[in-house]
Amino acid sequence: MITHACELVRFASDAALAIDVNARIVAWNVAAHQLLGHHSSEVIGEHCGDVLQACLPDGKLLCRSDCDVLKCFGECRPNGVSNCLLRHRNGELISTSIASIPMSNRARRLYGDQVVSVFIIRDAAIVSPVSKPQRLQVFTLGGFRVSINGEDVDTGNWRRKQSLNLLKYLLTQADRPVYRERLLDFLWPDADEKQARGRLKVTVYDLRRELRINGLEDAVLTTAGNAYRLNRDLVWVDADAFEQLATEAHVLQDRKQWHVAIDRYEQARNLYRGDYLEEEVYAGWCRGERERLRELYLEVLTRNAECYAHSEKFAEAVNICRKALVLDPCLENFHFMLMKYLASAGHPELALTQYNHCRELLAREFDTTPLPRTRRLYKSILNQT
Repeated sequence: MITHACELVRFASDAALAIDVNARIVAWNVAAHQLLGHHSSEVIGEHCGDVLQACLPDGKLLCRSDCDVLKCFGECRPNGVSNCLLRHRNGELISTSIASIPMSNRARRLYGDQVVSVFIIRDAAIVSPVSKPQRLQVFTLGGFRVSINGEDVDTGNWRRKQSLNLLKYLLTQADRPVYRERLLDFLWPDADEKQARGRLKVTVYDLRRELRINGLEDAVLTTAGNAYRLNRDLVWVDADAFEQLATEAHVLQDRKQWHVAIDRYEQARNLYRGDYLEEEVYAGWCRGERERLRELYLEVLTRNAECYAHSEKFAEAVNICRKALVLDPCLENFHFMLMKYLASAGHPELALTQYNHCRELLAREFDTTPLPRTRRLYKSILNQT
């Protein structure tokens, strides 16, 4: 007979975990690893909210300090959520349902157990009788890549290059329909209209064919009159996930939930492997989105460093600033932060050296001097040494 809550988790066929009185994870089974991507060694001892990062479909956070579910366990009452989203280790949101088995006070006394509850997590594809559509994943940050259900698609072997260009262009338009005339002008600006229309029909057919060959349904690319659009409900895009994580982290930072905000920022940073569609070096149609996402990435780095500094993890904050300066050595804001965090970490001499490096760089590249606040910080650190 299974008497220990951790053994219950271990032998459960569904994804399961157990938490103690402090809401720390004390058990995590293989099915949970398969569903959410975290190995047990990564989550044992972590707060359940930091790992699950649960929210409702409308975006409302479930994992928070005043979590209603945890209150129920204190009263030995079961609680669950029939439809919620959990964060996979790769940053993707997974639709699930959660049920709980609270441990009674008597059972905890009997077995000397600190476990207050066991969570049972089921993928929505198992819960719902409706089959889950196959998922197209598109990676646009740091090199274009396509995968379907986790399997990479060799787009280099696609019969027509314009099919790939069409997919890229539709991605830049988010969920908005793109009218035929606009696509004709983008793909064949010098062709006559009749010839271009024929080419577009063939290109759309070929794109659908390539996706179908790899097991994806036709509903991914839809048409409405003279317009085409990607069904973003069936497409996961790393740039979208990056932006969502950055937004969530910002909200958490404003609430002074430093630890969870850091986790979101780190996930966002991991997704940003390089600039948006960086292989399209001379393409004006994606330049605006590339610059916007790059600016957001720099903001993520800034805020991530701030969170580390608030947590007095100055070495991590310093590391982030140095990474930003590798990306662009002339970003004075990161020179300023790097000086501040080096001084806070007990290295004022390195902070002063950084100022001199910043001053020389700005003089050489722009024939200018550091901003007044940077000069004031330098004098403040100098006076304290």
